[in-house]
Amino acid sequence: MILDYKGKETSVFQGRSLLAEKDFTPAELEYLIDFGLHLKALKKKGIPHHYLEGKNIALLFEKNSTRTRSAFTTASIDLGAHPEFLGSNDIQLGSKESVEDTGRVLGSMFDGIEFRGFSQKTVEDLAKYSGVPVWNGLTDEWHPTQMLADFMTMKETFGEIKGKTLTFVGDGRNNMANSFLVTGSMLGVNIHIVAPKELFPDQSVIDTAQAYADKSGSKFMITDNIDEGVKGTNVIYTDVWVSMGEESQWAERINLLKPYQVNMDMIKKTGQPDDQIIFMHCLPAFHDTNTKYGQDIKAKYGLNEMEVTDEVFRSKYARQFEEAENRMHSIKAIMAATLGNLFIPKV
Repeated sequence: MILDYKGKETSVFQGRSLLAEKDFTPAELEYLIDFGLHLKALKKKGIPHHYLEGKNIALLFEKNSTRTRSAFTTASIDLGAHPEFLGSNDIQLGSKESVEDTGRVLGSMFDGIEFRGFSQKTVEDLAKYSGVPVWNGLTDEWHPTQMLADFMTMKETFGEIKGKTLTFVGDGRNNMANSFLVTGSMLGVNIHIVAPKELFPDQSVIDTAQAYADKSGSKFMITDNIDEGVKGTNVIYTDVWVSMGEESQWAERINLLKPYQVNMDMIKKTGQPDDQIIFMHCLPAFHDTNTKYGQDIKAKYGLNEMEVTDEVFRSKYARQFEEAENRMHSIKAIMAATLGNLFIPKV
């Protein structure tokens, strides 16, 4: 019998890709959350954990990133691996070279591949043809690595996640809303999507979430009513109103989403005591005009704040920076579990 780091009998995750949350079982996701917390504790105590000694990791970025790139880079180094960044000017996916050809080449040189870009099919084809674990750092449809960090932050804050409620406010059709609906339903977390009706999630995502919720006991709500959607929630979560590649839609989104800005009044509408409500954001956040982007939006639309007010962003409820740090620890757990010589508990 082989034992894992907790002394439990184990099975193997090695060689598997994480392309969307449903690639793992709910119990496996729970394990990765706990493993991330364990690796965070090791990091804080200065205890080495070189589970990927001698491995080479390709980091493919069609979309720019601060947290995802930093998290995968530091996670790789902490695990003893060598990360190689390949930005949009370094890769020719689908233009000068097919995804299949790229995957075959990179798979022969690297032990694992991270991809952050537009198409979900691209990350799936990389996994299909590379022959090595591939991790989805973000696509237009799903954001699984962010989910593990977010639910890890919830568990760190509340001690448990099952039975808690998370309300996502904003664009209910984006990758974050999709991932919250499905992942929360898998983990027994109640998910509320609060958005204008024009930005409700696709029915296919709702159907997938419902199938998991029927098993986990999770309840989800999709509504355009702010009071109804935030009442009793433990987490208010928002994201930028316009995702990368959709910049032409600013005027339309501002018109639709301005009433859904997260402010202190919304926090109070939850009815929760201070120790049972937090604010989270995957960042970057447009909470002031201290960026060129913020200044441009102010000049064009007269807004000093967008999806969240500066008051909430800097309040005692805010957990976005702990959440950002947890990207590194949760990504480390994913990489170590799927690529390292580890054995994971039977779940």
